[in-house]
Parts: sequence; C-alpha cells; structure tokens
Amino acid sequence: MVARLKRIWGGALAGERSSQKPPGWFDFLLLIGVFGLFYGLFHIAGQWSSVMRAKVEIDLSPWMLPWYTFQSLMRGIFAYVLSLIFTLIYGYWAAKDARAERILVPILDILQSIPVLGFMPGLVLALVALFPTSNTGLELAAVLMIFTSQVWNMTFSFYRSIQTVPREQQEAAQVFGFTWLQKFGRVEVPFATLGLVWNSMMSMAGGWFFLTVSESFTLGDQDFRLPGLGSYMQAATAQENTAAQIYAIIAMMVMVVSLDQLLWRPMVAWAQKFRVEEGGGGEVASSWFLEWLQRSHLLSRAQSVAFWVGRPCARFARTVGRQLKGLRRSMVRPAFPLADDAAASNSRSHPVASAFSLCMLIALVVLMAWGAVELMRLLRQVHLQTWEEIAASGGITFARVFTAVVLGTLWTLPAGLIIGLSPRLSRILQPIIQIAASFPASMLFVIVVGALYSCGLPLGFSSIVLMMLGTQWYILFNVIAGAMTIPADLREAARAYGIVGFQRFRILYFPAIFPYLVTGWVTAMGGAWNASIVAELMTTKAGELSTVGLGAMISKAATSSDMPTLAASVVGMSFIVVGINRTVWRRLYRISETTYCIDK
Repeated sequence: MVARLKRIWGGALAGERSSQKPPGWFDFLLLIGVFGLFYGLFHIAGQWSSVMRAKVEIDLSPWMLPWYTFQSLMRGIFAYVLSLIFTLIYGYWAAKDARAERILVPILDILQSIPVLGFMPGLVLALVALFPTSNTGLELAAVLMIFTSQVWNMTFSFYRSIQTVPREQQEAAQVFGFTWLQKFGRVEVPFATLGLVWNSMMSMAGGWFFLTVSESFTLGDQDFRLPGLGSYMQAATAQENTAAQIYAIIAMMVMVVSLDQLLWRPMVAWAQKFRVEEGGGGEVASSWFLEWLQRSHLLSRAQSVAFWVGRPCARFARTVGRQLKGLRRSMVRPAFPLADDAAASNSRSHPVASAFSLCMLIALVVLMAWGAVELMRLLRQVHLQTWEEIAASGGITFARVFTAVVLGTLWTLPAGLIIGLSPRLSRILQPIIQIAASFPASMLFVIVVGALYSCGLPLGFSSIVLMMLGTQWYILFNVIAGAMTIPADLREAARAYGIVGFQRFRILYFPAIFPYLVTGWVTAMGGAWNASIVAELMTTKAGELSTVGLGAMISKAATSSDMPTLAASVVGMSFIVVGINRTVWRRLYRISETTYCIDK
C-alpha cells in the first residue's frame, strides 16, 4: 500500500518519473495559484477578525461575485476538513468499541435526522456571544452549519467500511504484527478510501445545497448574514433581480466545475489505487490535473525537501514506537511469542485505550443528559394544539418525501444500471453527473416554482419536485456504484443461459445492486427531509410563499425566533426519521446482508 502511495504522490522519490513533461507554464500557474490561495486566506482571516456589523449589505454587482464565491468555497472546504476529521475519529470509535457502538450509532442516527435549521439558532447565538466583538463566531457558525450537512453521510460510509474489511487483510495485519495505528493507516483507511471519496463528493454537494441557509440566516430582527455566494443568491431572489440570479448560477457552475476538475477527479483517480479487486473489465478513472501534478518539477523538488526533512523524524518515531511496543509486551504478555502477541493486540483493546474510550463515552452521555434536560425545559412551553399541528404537518411532509424518493427512483434505477454497466457511458457521463449533483438545486427553486406555477401547480406539489431535484443524485450514484461491482463472469453466465430483459434484471441486476439501492434510499430520504425546510417556504420580493408542512413550520419558527416551537418541530421530525430508519431501513439492510449479498 505504501508503494502505491509513492507511485501516486511521490513518483520522484521512488524513481518512477514519467518521461513526459507537463507544459512549461504549468509550474508557473501552480505557483501563482498557491500564492493566490494564501493571499485569499489572509484576507478571509482579516474578515473573520473584523468588527461584526449590525446589518450586512450584499452588493449585487457581478464584480463582487469572485470574492463572494471564494468565501463560500473556503467555508465549504473548512467544513469538509472538520467533517473528515470527525469521520475518521467517530467512525473508527464506533466500529472498534462494541460497548460504545450501542450508543454512538443511535446518536449518529438522530443527528442526521435533525435539519440544518434545528442546529442553527442555538449555535449562532452561542458562538456570537462567545465572540461578541468580531465576525469569528458568525463565520464559525456558518462553517459548522455546512459541517452538519456534510458529515453524517461520510461517517456512516467510513463506519460501515471499517466493519467490512476483508478477513484476509485483517489476518495479514496480524501476521505482520501491525499495531492499531499501522493497521488503521495501511489496511482500514485504504480499504475505506474509495467509498469515502465518493461520499465526500455527495457530502460536499449537500453542503452547497444549504449554502443559502447558512449564509443568509436571520433570527427575528437580528441580521446574521455573511457575504458569500449563498447570500448573494438570496438577495437576488428577494429583489427578483433576474440578471443577478443568472450571474450567481454561472458563478456556482464555474466553482463546481473547477472543484470537480482540480479536486474530485484527481481524488477519484487516486482512490482507484486502493480497489480490492485487481481484475475486471472496468476502465480506470483518470485525471489530467493529477497526471500533471505527478510530473511537476515544482512538486518534485518540494517532495524531495519534505522527504529529507521528514526522514529523521519518521526514523525517531519508529524507534520510539518499537521501544514502547517492546515495553508493552514485556509488561503485559511476556511469555508469548510475537505472532500470538500481535493477534492478541488486534483481537482485544489495550487497557489504556479501553479506559479512555469509557471516559469519553461517559462524558458524551453526560452531555446528552444535559441537552435532554434543556430540551425538556423548552418542550414544556409547547401547547397540545402545537403538537397536533406538528403531527399533521409531519404526515404531509412525509407523503411529499416518500413521493419524491419514489419518483427519483423511477428514472435513476434504469439510468444508473445503464451507466454502470457500460464502461464507455461511465467514462463520459460520470463527470457530468458529478457536476450536476454538486450544483445546489436551491438556486433553481425560484425558476422551477415559477415554471410550475405557470402550469397551475401550487407549492404543495412543486415542493415534491424541489425535493427530488436535491436528493435524486444519492440514488443515482449508489445504483451506478452497485452496477459497476457486478462481476463480469455472472453477466457472461446470464448471457450464455439466455437470461434477458426483465428476467435478467430480477435474477441478477436487482439482487446485486439492492444493498447500494437501500443506501441510496436512506440518504435520499434524509436529504429530502432536510430539503423540506427550503422547499416548503420561500421568500420573494412579492412576499412569503409557503405550504403546509413540517419543513415550513421549522423555517417559520427559526425566522420568528420561536424556540419552543422550533425545538418541538425538530423533535417531531427526528422522531419520524428515526422511526422509519428503525422499522424500515434496518430491515432492508438486514435483507441486503443476508438474502441479496453477492459475496455470500
């Protein structure tokens, strides 16, 4: 695995430099880009530390869009870095500690069911109070709001990947005497990388979806807006400035395409190195930017310097690690040989790690208990009539969410199969689908609602289309991934036995993609519940446009600073989502693991 990494990022160190060279201007542009990035980050740091203004005016001039777009991009990337750190820690903890797993997984299930506006009021007020004289608290709140729309999908993916590491890889780690850190870095993370990269793309798309909400938050008469692409689009929509809306859409498309070409396509191509299967007829993903980076003279020199500087530190760390490992063996299991000790260290937790995990779990439970007490204090102020309205609105929103998922499945299931089973179509359409999935559908809501209104459809029906626009990609990506994993020998066998048409779909395709389809349904329905807070209530220049639903109740309660109703609405939505997860999706997951698992 280390050799694979060297072939990708450190070809110069392994003596594998390509004979081809990138264009001479590539290193020059790369250097300019690095300096430009640091210059932009310097200005963003200055904005974070500047005095917070009572009201923010959003300039709709197109010349301000590059600066607004860069700020939104940096908030999304900061949130993604936090999401990745949380994913690696929380997912590993839940997968490795059976005692903590019984608490951590249900907590994750509940947290992913809470809409963005459920976190936002309390978090914004707390951080603004913590940093009363600067924009730091408000900027942190926006980053954390985007974080809450990114992190859950990534964490579930990493957690499930750690649990499904092939047995032969685990046995190899035991034979070589890997410590838990070596096993984590050389076996578990590489195995989870491919799924984590694809889920990262979808998580980033979810962050862009709620960009407008995160940057244009108002609480009663308090203005907590931040300059950015989301607030620009919100201001353009509120003023019905069509030209500004078009500028914002163009800026978003440029940002999404650039991010796809400069980050996600290289990451997808890099992640192919960690595929478990070595054969198959699928084509390997490629990236022109990654290939140029591998042949860059500038990066080659930087890698060489980093290698020679870091080598003494790495040698010192390995020496200390060997000494600590030998000391632990002599203190804990002095009578057993190396192989048995390695197996024991991998089969049960170290006492120090177990004690630390227990302390962290107790602290988490105490924090949850304190939060439950504060929540009950708010819920006591909610009248019975409000609870009845929440129940009725929740049923209406559930009907819309279910319809959106069904409608999305009707076209994504056949389309995903066609794309996933054809290497040529996958190569052509996957970048287009990634770009389309990353584009925030909320920016198109006003246009879509206007078009549907002209056809005589009220917002109650239009909101179903709006939910589908934001959530159908989860199903499509998972179906494509499932179709690409169907073994070529099974497809050849079906062709040889004359199994065609719907019979082939029923016998081969559907069982093979069913586990992926369930994952797509779960994430799509969760995204649709979150999208309901945007789809069921809109603010335009002509006034507020809303329909009956739980998402509209949450939006109205957050805007009017009605904390008891907001808390009750969020609890109601969480109760419905968790109930569906426990009664429906858990059973479907069990069916996918027993009946439709292609490896069993």
